[in-house]
Amino acid sequence: MNVIWIVSDTLRRDHIGVYGNKTIHTPSMDALAAKSVRFDRCYAASFPTMPARADYFTGRFSASFMNWGPLPENEVTLAQILSQNGFHTAAIVDTPFFLRLGMNYDRGFYTFLFIEGQSLRRGEAHDVRAAWRFESDCNAPQTFIKAMEWLERHYKEDFFLYIDAWDPHEPWNPPRYYTELYMPDYDGEVVPPAYHYWRETPGFTEEKVKKAHAAYCGEITMVDTWLGYLLRRLENMNLMEETAIIFTSDHGFYFGEHGILGKTVLGKRSDGTPYKMSDPNGKWGHSPLYEEITAIPLFIYVPGISPAIYGGLTSAVGLMPTVLDIMGQEIPTNVEGHSLLPTMKDTTTKGQEFVITTRPFTNPGDFEGVVDNVDRATNVHNGVTVTTEEWSLIYEVDPGLSELYHLPSDPTQEKNIIGERPEVARELHQMLVKFMRETNVATRLVEPRLELRL
Repeated sequence: MNVIWIVSDTLRRDHIGVYGNKTIHTPSMDALAAKSVRFDRCYAASFPTMPARADYFTGRFSASFMNWGPLPENEVTLAQILSQNGFHTAAIVDTPFFLRLGMNYDRGFYTFLFIEGQSLRRGEAHDVRAAWRFESDCNAPQTFIKAMEWLERHYKEDFFLYIDAWDPHEPWNPPRYYTELYMPDYDGEVVPPAYHYWRETPGFTEEKVKKAHAAYCGEITMVDTWLGYLLRRLENMNLMEETAIIFTSDHGFYFGEHGILGKTVLGKRSDGTPYKMSDPNGKWGHSPLYEEITAIPLFIYVPGISPAIYGGLTSAVGLMPTVLDIMGQEIPTNVEGHSLLPTMKDTTTKGQEFVITTRPFTNPGDFEGVVDNVDRATNVHNGVTVTTEEWSLIYEVDPGLSELYHLPSDPTQEKNIIGERPEVARELHQMLVKFMRETNVATRLVEPRLELRL
């Protein structure tokens, strides 16, 4: 069985039609989901971009043992296992951090193709985006085009193809007509994220937040369009009966929910003004991980398995062993994720008791390269979200910052009831302590987190 694994970075689950969105055009994603097992309660594990890829490639909770950085040499990757067992492993990516500054996320891939463009900052002298003339020049289209070209050459081989499109990650700059689907009077401005509470950030208005969101939705539809071209190509190659397809994302994004425009929050200077992303000396602040960030889309198509919906809790760290399981390969004993193939075959299977979503564990003063590979100090202990069937605990070390939400009655997490249900918060906190011990988090990082300080 071949496997194609597609990642669309920063794609919110609630922005896809099959997950209930009635506004954003995602017909290709919806069509694939209709053939697949759709997972309605899948959550990010390590957060954000490269910690998530470390989970994908190792099947382990990387946030427990590494920061944003190169894969440790002793970690065996999915691509290495498959290559050693005779599969042609290929990765086509435009997500910019796979190789930058010593990153080694190409390990094990026989073919690794990086699409230049997303890696360039605005204002750089050589910006390939300045030469874009047609939609097909943009990054996500280029990534899907190169993937289809690779398939034309290798479709008769036994293969694993990993496709990683950074869109709809910022900068939100699709061809203008995509944004106009969601804002007809769009003026062409590309709005950068604040990475802060937007009302506290100079220069940001509600109109700018709406404009950023419209462009983000436009990028989702652009990705969906090119996903559709890929799916049609697979049909034309007669690959749908011998190829499994995984479609997912790494995390979501806030567009004003909880007051934030970003996925993490920069701290403030001594004068009270927020740091900017352009300031390499900026520091990370309190960055709670709500459902808009933690809940990710996931549907898996496997020939011979009937379409279905699975509502049990699952974690992104289970995708690596799922690929091995689908391809008939042995899962290494050190892999911490659990294959989702059994739940696909029997959707009455019980889900996980709880899932954890977290940035790499850090204490105040530690440095981490989350978001853009620039090491910034952090002002606070990183927060952790513990999710169960009913509850979401947003755990913080410092007193008074932890939050508790009852998801069935409050899915948008607007009413923090930790003061009313402290016993539930303590139960979820003990799940976190269990998780940290089982995944061998360093003692200096565990000790501050042994208490729930209400």
